[in-house]
Amino acid sequence: MNDRIKSGMAKATRLTRAGKLKEATDLIQRLLGGVQQSPQAASETSNEAIDVPSQVVDETSPNSPSGVAGLFTPNRASRPKTNKPKQDRHPRQKSKRSEVEAGGQFIDGSYSNQAGTRSYKLYIPSDYNGQALPLLVMLHGCSQTPDDFATGSRMNLIAEKQPFFVVYPTQNNAANPSKCWNWFKPSDQQRGQGEPSIIAGITKQIASTYSINAGRVYVAGLSAGGAMAATMGALYPDLYAAIGVHSGLAYGAARDLPSAFAAMQKGKQTDNNRLQTQFVPTIVFHGDRDTTVHQCNAEQVLAQWGEKNLRASKNQQQVTNGRAYTRTIYRDTGDRIVMEQWLVHGAGHAWSGGSPHGSFTDPTGPDASQEMIRFFFEASECER
Repeated sequence: MNDRIKSGMAKATRLTRAGKLKEATDLIQRLLGGVQQSPQAASETSNEAIDVPSQVVDETSPNSPSGVAGLFTPNRASRPKTNKPKQDRHPRQKSKRSEVEAGGQFIDGSYSNQAGTRSYKLYIPSDYNGQALPLLVMLHGCSQTPDDFATGSRMNLIAEKQPFFVVYPTQNNAANPSKCWNWFKPSDQQRGQGEPSIIAGITKQIASTYSINAGRVYVAGLSAGGAMAATMGALYPDLYAAIGVHSGLAYGAARDLPSAFAAMQKGKQTDNNRLQTQFVPTIVFHGDRDTTVHQCNAEQVLAQWGEKNLRASKNQQQVTNGRAYTRTIYRDTGDRIVMEQWLVHGAGHAWSGGSPHGSFTDPTGPDASQEMIRFFFEASECER
């Protein structure tokens, strides 16, 4: 991301926090789409004084970016503690290396339907010999790639040991200049349409090509990918046995850019948020210092199912030499765990317990990848 976009995104963040959503939206659209600014708008923007305190991100979470731009064009840089303007902070260069164990295959694929074409990468564990295995769909965050997300989440390493398949659909620049899944567009919030139909199509294509256990298909994602994972669970409860939402938002939390910005900062601003669909077991992770997506969105992801008669229990723990967290478990009347919420204290907008070699990771948090897989597999066992 060049200096112009970084500076513009920082300004859009300040505009949003000041409650000026229209101005922030106009600025984002100009930055991403190359829309020419009118002379009047240029004058209003350039002369506008915004008095918003700068945010300080914990240095112990080097890959946790802050700012409302996170679900559109997130800043991949670490941000040292400073009072300088955000555009003056310089990113730390991170090394990139594969963390896929030898023996497994990480292959390229593509899927097309009436809504468009998306490429993907598929991890096939070395122990696969035609037996029916689980499948996990992993939806990356803005500006990420399958390789980056696989490295940061370490999901392929877990898939090699369990074993299970992992597919990473890829958002393209034509659909979104920042490679964000369009979770906030009505055209991408309907079953059988838009990006949900493509992601579901990729899932079904792999299930028809390889031996996949149909009762053990899951979807998870980070940030914009987390919001799209929630969308997939809401639209395709017959396809996905459980979902994982990391630093994301509930299905239908927004209908356009202004409402997306508002939801990211304050949650969905309506009481009509309950899904009229089959319940899907859900696990959420969120940092309580996430300045990109407020933690109230994690609660809304769970609340949208409208499940009643659930018994909640909380316990607080701490990762050795790492972050403290609060885990809330929700059990149904049959004493089955059907939802979990992990609130990671001090964490920002980053994949908890991830590898420092990937973007948007917090290595000091609990292992979100391992815990999601545990939850997914336990949920499937309970259904048997």
